[in-house]
Amino acid sequence: MDYATSQTIGLSRPQKGFGFWNSIAPVLGLFFLAPLTAEYLIGYLSETFTEMLVGLWLLAPLYGGAAIIIRESARRTGRGWPTIILLSLAFGVFQAGLIDHSLFDPSYQTTELWHDMPNPTYIPALGISYLDALYFILGHVIWSISAPIAIIETFVSSRRTMPWLGNLGLAIISLLYILASSILCWGIAIDDQFLPSAPQMAGTSIVVMTLIALAFSVRLEERPFAARRLPKPWVVGTAAFMLLSLPNIIEIACEMLGIPSIFMIDWPGFIINILTAGLLAALTWLWSQSRDWSASHTLALAGGALLTRAWIAFLLLPFGDVTFNDKLIQRTVFFLGVVALLSLAAFKTRRCKKECIISEE
Repeated sequence: MDYATSQTIGLSRPQKGFGFWNSIAPVLGLFFLAPLTAEYLIGYLSETFTEMLVGLWLLAPLYGGAAIIIRESARRTGRGWPTIILLSLAFGVFQAGLIDHSLFDPSYQTTELWHDMPNPTYIPALGISYLDALYFILGHVIWSISAPIAIIETFVSSRRTMPWLGNLGLAIISLLYILASSILCWGIAIDDQFLPSAPQMAGTSIVVMTLIALAFSVRLEERPFAARRLPKPWVVGTAAFMLLSLPNIIEIACEMLGIPSIFMIDWPGFIINILTAGLLAALTWLWSQSRDWSASHTLALAGGALLTRAWIAFLLLPFGDVTFNDKLIQRTVFFLGVVALLSLAAFKTRRCKKECIISEE
């Protein structure tokens, strides 16, 4: 397939040995993985597997489309993970503030699961709960965007930092995202009879635009520190898993010891979540400065995040009436799916590494 044809169908210029399927596979992979890790893996939805499959018509363009747009924007401009993270943060604020209104909508304070969460950290002047805002936005940054991108890029190591779509392809994905987000925004506004106030929408828009501007102003030069020791990938993955799981582990430990865990939905819980997420971010930045940081470390980091979400799903009660057996089967299937996906990605990474070593020899 020549370059002109690839641009006509919306694909980026293929490398030697890359056909149509190898060009479109990572796009499709990210398109469908992002909604799974964003909404289904955590297990709070009560849909059956069939209903989940049907729901992808909306969630795949919403989350998969956003992930593709963010990745393509970063890779087309020669930028890397700092830009992807900042754009993911902008998406999280945009999604929670202007699309599903979860930052401001009072109905999120009256659901059975979250009815008492916003109260302790609720700021009337802003109309938001700091704890809810942290959960919603951090969830989008890690599980809706960053982790799916990191995992799918593992499967196409030779094109990991290259654009995957041409102009037409990116335009189609963008249109699908706009349609999906518009449908969701309109549907939630009708159901809940709620829209954020003008100051809330203006403030959210300013934050989003600021984050986008920062994302494209950051271009970290590659200056690896040769003397800096780097942990093995499994250590990086374990650190991600433990730090992201720590708030839930604390809550479980309190319940087992008969200690009220109500503080986890108050300011102490907010501080614990901020500290654990901040420590993970700091460690990741520190480790990634080493010249030995590899795709295996990135995969381990994303894998730790996905495994965290997969095991926490067993603790949550989904909305609606779901039998214990249905809940257990659903969570188990997704957990095993994550293990299988990470195992396949790890195998792909090791094989690629061996091929690189052989080619160098």
